[in-house]
Parts: sequence; C-alpha cells; structure tokens
Amino acid sequence: MNGISTHGMVFIHSAPRALLPHVEWAIGRLLGGPTGMSWTRQSLTNAEYRTEYCWAADESFAAVLASELMGWGSLRFEITQEQSNTLEAWRWAYTPRLGLFQGQMDSMGSVLVSEHRMRAILAENGSNISQLKREVRAALGEPWDEELEPYRVAGADAPVIWLRSVGN
Repeated sequence: MNGISTHGMVFIHSAPRALLPHVEWAIGRLLGGPTGMSWTRQSLTNAEYRTEYCWAADESFAAVLASELMGWGSLRFEITQEQSNTLEAWRWAYTPRLGLFQGQMDSMGSVLVSEHRMRAILAENGSNISQLKREVRAALGEPWDEELEPYRVAGADAPVIWLRSVGN
C-alpha cells in the first residue's frame, strides 16, 4: 500500500475460530503491520467470532481485502470505503450463500446503480416483472443486507478499533 488516501470500516460479522489469525495476518499485511484486532463471539453462532474497526490506507486496500477475504468462503463480512478526492465511496458485502456484492455509494450511504446497468436489467427482464424486481433488488444489494442484518444487530455493542497503515 502506498499511503493513506481514504478510510472506511471493516466488519467481520462471522468467522470460524481457525480463520481468525489468517484474517488478522491478511489485514495486517495489507496495512503494513500488526492489527491488534479484538474478537468477540458472534452471538448468532456459538462457534464463530466477529470484529469491526476503522481503517485508513490507500485506495486499493478495500478492494484487495474483499478479494482476499472472499477466498476463504466461510466468512461473512462488509467493507466500506469513504469517498476521497480521487475515488467514489464503495461497499463490499460477502456471504457464503450469496457471494460478493460491490456497490458504489453516495454521501448518504445509498447504493448507486449506473444508467447502463439499469438499461441492461430492463432489456433482460422488462416483460417479467418478478424477475425485474429481483434484478433491481440484487443491483441494490438488498439480498446481502437481508442476510447480514441479523449479524449486524448481534454486534451492535461491539467496540470499534481504529487502524492506520504503518508509516503514514
């Protein structure tokens, strides 16, 4: 990572105990140093853990981290990246059942769907209203929100740890 140019949040909603050191190592490697992450039990699943924290790093951090974390397949996570001078805000969400969602965000946290994507959804599903609704909901990330919401609520009282890229 080259330097701090943006920041955001990482929410690991559920991770098996065996993966905790691997998740910490991956995040620390990308940030340039140890993370000192604090894990708590995920109350929805006795055998899994959760953590959340703020990060500050270069603009590639969130996308690279999302790619790495989804490779383990058994995590549930969200990563947000705030808008910077050169980059729009983004959100990544992953569940083992749904896979990865990536969406651009506006300043209020709403998902932005491009005109080209909306035209493609209409062209592919315009006459099938139920399929059209499913595709629009997917473009907005609603299935991920529905699946992750119980995990978000279960971690509502968790402490937040601020992390910064080393040397910046």
